[in-house]
Amino acid sequence: MAAADDTPEKELPVATALPREPERQGIVIDPAVVIVGSAVALVGVALVAFFLWMVPSAAARESESACRGLHGYDQLVPALCPDKSAPCALPQPAPDFTARDFQGKAVKLSDYRGKVVLLNFWASWCGVCKTEKPSLAAMAKDMQSGDFVVLTLSSDKSFEAVKIAAVQALVPNYRLPAPNADGEYSPEVAHKAYGEALPSGLPFNVFLDPPNGDDTIGPITRSWGIKAVPESALIDRNGKIRAYFVNKREWTSPVAQTCLRSVIDE
Repeated sequence: MAAADDTPEKELPVATALPREPERQGIVIDPAVVIVGSAVALVGVALVAFFLWMVPSAAARESESACRGLHGYDQLVPALCPDKSAPCALPQPAPDFTARDFQGKAVKLSDYRGKVVLLNFWASWCGVCKTEKPSLAAMAKDMQSGDFVVLTLSSDKSFEAVKIAAVQALVPNYRLPAPNADGEYSPEVAHKAYGEALPSGLPFNVFLDPPNGDDTIGPITRSWGIKAVPESALIDRNGKIRAYFVNKREWTSPVAQTCLRSVIDE
């Protein structure tokens, strides 16, 4: 009888089931969803584009409305028009001229090409001009920059009259001495008063346009077709008149500054 085998039986490994991979299901895209999503995206893009288009358009309309509200878009007089025989619409080239400043230096309007210019025609004997000067000076002080300058052309025979008028308009509490028998001030008195009342000078440039003979309007001013002052022209960087204002304006008003900036910000 054969001896029993004492070798322990080896346990056979138990087969274990491997985990099944999840079945991969394809993503089904509903064509209707694609169409609706695309339509929504297109609407969004269109709204953004419309908004971007509306912003500058709204600004342009506001600027145009401001200048129009100031009567800055009224027709120009024939003297500023190409054929000189009938009123014309803006813009038109600004006639160039040469005038002298406080130091006696000859300056041309075209020297300021590349800047936006507000050109103001006035005179020391003009009461309305004096009432306009405080707002003109305040605006010039606030807005004057490398891109914008305020020029004034005075129909006066001397800078003494201009200096006295500036003091009267901008520093009304300054006590001026009595003028001479002709109602005028000597150069010394005018210079002293101007220096004391306006030690920092003026925030705008002043040029002289001396009238001929008994005339009260200077020849440059008259060549622009101006018969009474004040009048002002807003001139762009290319030397074209973009808006023209007959009589005085309140230059510190929001509507006036919006009109000015419409050209400055171009």
